[in-house]
Amino acid sequence: MRRAAVAVAATAMAVSLAACGSAKESGGGSKESDGAKKGDDLNIGLLLPENQTARYEKFDKPLIEKKVSELTNGKGKVTYANAKQDASTQNQQVDTMITNKVDVLIVDAVDAKAIEGSVKKAKDAGIPVVAYDRLAQGPIDAYTSFDNEEVGRVQGKALLEALGSDPKAGDIVMMNGSATDPNAALFKKGALSVLEGKVNIGKSYDTKEWKPENANANMEGAISAIGKNKITGVYSANDGMAGGIITALKAAGFSKLPPVTGQDAELNGVQRIVTGEQYMSVFKSYPQEAAVAAEMAVALGKGESLDSIAKDKVDSPTTKQVPSVLVPVVSLTKDNIKETVIKDGFYTLDEICSAQYKSACDKIGLK
Repeated sequence: MRRAAVAVAATAMAVSLAACGSAKESGGGSKESDGAKKGDDLNIGLLLPENQTARYEKFDKPLIEKKVSELTNGKGKVTYANAKQDASTQNQQVDTMITNKVDVLIVDAVDAKAIEGSVKKAKDAGIPVVAYDRLAQGPIDAYTSFDNEEVGRVQGKALLEALGSDPKAGDIVMMNGSATDPNAALFKKGALSVLEGKVNIGKSYDTKEWKPENANANMEGAISAIGKNKITGVYSANDGMAGGIITALKAAGFSKLPPVTGQDAELNGVQRIVTGEQYMSVFKSYPQEAAVAAEMAVALGKGESLDSIAKDKVDSPTTKQVPSVLVPVVSLTKDNIKETVIKDGFYTLDEICSAQYKSACDKIGLK
């Protein structure tokens, strides 16, 4: 009997050790159990895609840092890296974050598909991943962005309105974003849902890396192919590209610039709207988007449920039913600058209406 009791005890100990071993080997399980015990002392990795668009360094990064600090009583920190539009660099940055054992990753992917392997690596290491602004592929835990098809619809409606009573009188040019950005495809889809059948699309481009200089070159090609007298409007997916487009239109000698859309409410874009060079932009509340990302990251880092934060579910090509928050957008024109970017503290009146733009501001009643 004594021998039997010893054997039973040994077997129980072996089972117990095996269970411990399997918990440690299962990356997600181990981290979840650690996360449940984690307090405010969180290290959240933040990976942003580029620094050409003003929003990332001016808004997203400081807003997320501030919100993480608020949610963790000043104890949480954000470890930051910017990929400068290089997908390989971003994958290396994920590896570094994993090595440094961050608790959670917030990732705005340069290339939503190329990041998939890195997201899986993070997940295997027990690090939850929040896809920020772009729907990264791979086993992401949460996602926040704007309603990107609605962004395109807002742009399309504004352009259609600007074209007037005869929108088929000439051709429009579509300057879409980068083919590697899933948001660009959604913007295009939303815009086309409004524009197709109602306008003539003379040329359409997927603009490499969203770069203004590439949009400028594409626009030069469109002017040459269509003829400047036939171009009546330009769909530009963002403000940076709108700047490159407008430069090309001016260089081609347009006596009156056709309406050009935009997105992101960049200061240069807002100032072009004030002068009438750019017709509109899309105002997106980065503070709201950044706050949601920080809330998701902190909750995941502490092992808490996202049910009170994320009311929607979104499917990516690789992951179904991702807890998500989609933030609404607003069409920004010369008529609502005060009610949008100034009211939300993006820019002051003095920043927009600097000496160069003072008379243009006065002319539209922006005082």
